[in-house]
Amino acid sequence: MRSRRRAVLIAGPTASGKSALALAMARETGGIIVNTDAMQVYDTLAVVTARPDAADIALAPHRLYGAVPAARRFSTGQWLEAVRGVIAENSEGPLIFAGGTGLYFDALLNGFADVPEIPAAVTLAVQEEVAALDGARRLALLAREDPVAAARLKVADPQRLIRALAVKRATGRMLSSFQDAPQTGLLADFSIERMVLDPARDVLRERIARRFQTMFEEGAVGEVEALLAQQLDVSLPAMKAIGVPEIRDFLAGVIGADEAVARAVIATRQYAKRQRTWFRNRFADWPRV
Repeated sequence: MRSRRRAVLIAGPTASGKSALALAMARETGGIIVNTDAMQVYDTLAVVTARPDAADIALAPHRLYGAVPAARRFSTGQWLEAVRGVIAENSEGPLIFAGGTGLYFDALLNGFADVPEIPAAVTLAVQEEVAALDGARRLALLAREDPVAAARLKVADPQRLIRALAVKRATGRMLSSFQDAPQTGLLADFSIERMVLDPARDVLRERIARRFQTMFEEGAVGEVEALLAQQLDVSLPAMKAIGVPEIRDFLAGVIGADEAVARAVIATRQYAKRQRTWFRNRFADWPRV
């Protein structure tokens, strides 16, 4: 009987050492590293998002890094479809999924609601409509159009409410009709190993500070200049990557270099804290390394 193919899932907060571990595993096993980070999928921002560099990529196959133009919005569903393609095209050797986006790992294992892409104009129109409404009136509006989504909201969370309304108006279907459809992950035929990298808090904080200072000195500023030159919509995910707003303000002369680095370090530490909380709550049974 043929043994099942191996999949290794390496999750963890930013700067925890995921890429280095994935590279070591890939070199040892002949595996393929698959990006599991929502910001590292975008081009232009290789340094800012701490993508593996050319030297690392030369040592082992890497997939879905810098594969999406910064001008696009790349959803979890689109990432999952891209992974499906990676699996189909690479039938030999382990797949090593490394990254810090918990929702990607969750979708990989459990599937993801296949909600069509909603036109930005529809979402913007909903945002403008609910902006002047208080919580009770927002919920009442949602209850008229999507009572299931309204019942599931304990509070009138603006983002979730806007999302539900936009889906209903763009597709004619309630969001729950997509979310409640049967879903399956992509790794049913794999032997799966899971781990969360969990460095000590002080160690992680120091790594984050040191890393962003290096980023700033070794290309991050030029990348943000190139990104801004594209004159993209500021609501795009790539425009919100940690480091972009801070370096943008530095380039505009609003703040100095030291302040830009300090702000980005603070934002990165806050993000790492949110990641750790997510992994602690959702991946409590994953081994810590």
